[in-house]
Amino acid sequence: MIRLLLAEDHPIVRAGLERLLAHEADIELVGAATNGAEAVDLASSLAPDVVLMDLSMPVMDGVEATRRIVAAHDGAVRVVVLTSFSSREQIMASLDAGASGYLLKDAEPQELLAGVRAAARGEAPLNPKAAREVLAARTEDKPALELSARERDVLRLVAKGLPNKRIARELEISEKTVKAHLTNIFQRIGVTDRTQAALWAQRNTV
Repeated sequence: MIRLLLAEDHPIVRAGLERLLAHEADIELVGAATNGAEAVDLASSLAPDVVLMDLSMPVMDGVEATRRIVAAHDGAVRVVVLTSFSSREQIMASLDAGASGYLLKDAEPQELLAGVRAAARGEAPLNPKAAREVLAARTEDKPALELSARERDVLRLVAKGLPNKRIARELEISEKTVKAHLTNIFQRIGVTDRTQAALWAQRNTV
């Protein structure tokens, strides 16, 4: 069961999302926040698996709330932004704050639900427009550094969205070794999480 916290200040939008989520057997809506500060507090007390986060909210905006939630829970709580904004600045600010995904409010209901489930699995659901903006913003990132053949293998599978356990099985190595490779890869290419590593891999055709 996926424990979901909703952060949305517009009552009509919030009510619509609550109705949508109520019909999903594998998703439990554990709480609903009406501003960013409340989202931070509820995330602390309710320990959700995923937070569906609006960006434009009173008291504290979604970017700052995302930053605080991710920092307080050491990444154990996955934040998926759900917003009507699709500017590069807002997308990058959200991801830099630690958001695991970025979806737009004009998404189809099934796309939204799939995004929640993907985030709960440790994946990074990105609206196609958001993904394009991220790639464009990273084009002038640090130049490619030389990775070992095994590190490239690991990074290639990360880019395909495979979790560590699958990567270990594919490469016939231990999950601990996969984690060690990822730590080295993150440091060498200058990223901090799997989403950024996957985008780096796609841009540099690893």
